[in-house]
Amino acid sequence: MRFPVLVEVRLRPGIADPQGATIQRALPALGFAGVAEVRVGKAIRFTVEATDAAAARGQVDELCQRLLANPVIEDTAVTIG
Repeated sequence: MRFPVLVEVRLRPGIADPQGATIQRALPALGFAGVAEVRVGKAIRFTVEATDAAAARGQVDELCQRLLANPVIEDTAVTIG
């Protein structure tokens, strides 16, 4: 079976986010007042071939740990389905 997957990678709380800070500083000049706590992450979409949803989840979790995210500074949120 093929399972669609969305992996969202975000910096962990407390880790500096210079891209988010740059965007946040630019927003008032563009007329967007009141926007705070801007954080930048990445979304990765793909499909995975697996026998069932649990097996797909196991593959995706390993993929996140080994390639898609740095587990020291990043968290992942996985949606399968």
